[in-house]
Amino acid sequence: MTRGGIYKGFTIIPLAVESPLQTFIKLMLLINNQIRIAAGILLFTTVPTWFTVEAIAPQVVQAYTARADLKIDRLPEENYETLIIRALSAARAAAQRSFDGDILVTDVSVMVSVQNYGAIAPVLELAVTRSQWRTIPDPQRWARYFLSARSLLFFGQTATTNAVPTPTITAPSGATQPSLPNSKPAPSGATQPSLPNFEPPKSPTGNPNAKRQPI
Repeated sequence: MTRGGIYKGFTIIPLAVESPLQTFIKLMLLINNQIRIAAGILLFTTVPTWFTVEAIAPQVVQAYTARADLKIDRLPEENYETLIIRALSAARAAAQRSFDGDILVTDVSVMVSVQNYGAIAPVLELAVTRSQWRTIPDPQRWARYFLSARSLLFFGQTATTNAVPTPTITAPSGATQPSLPNSKPAPSGATQPSLPNFEPPKSPTGNPNAKRQPI
């Protein structure tokens, strides 16, 4: 067998060599497929879990504070202590009404103002929580008083509204008031001058009552 015949039975197959770009593209496609599979598994496992938690767990309570502003008028001949008692009664009714009207209310703040002689001023504020009110439902225990309200509402003072001031006249400094002439009494022992006595003329007959005869 000749040398040339030895190589006749073999076939040379060229090897395919991939470029770095092709290798990178294949790697990214593989990673993308893995990410999609993981995302699908996570989605199918998370959504049922979320629904289960929302169904079992209680809802979060949105608590808030209820506020109320009250205004009362002073009654005739009513003193300050009686007025404070009426204000406490009004604040207590408002607080109880707020707690009973909404179960989500956790705190109540009631401001009570009083009107007297046209002046308005706050006298007390009732601030209490639901637990405190359930334990001690007494407004005097939780009320806060404003000490300046007594003077602002003219208690213990005379109302001077619409009063007309009385004008006063003052003389200028250095001026003297004119004096009237004083009549002095007569000195003791002095005699009053006597007036002359005038007697009627006598008739010729000597009788003052006789009538005169014509001549």
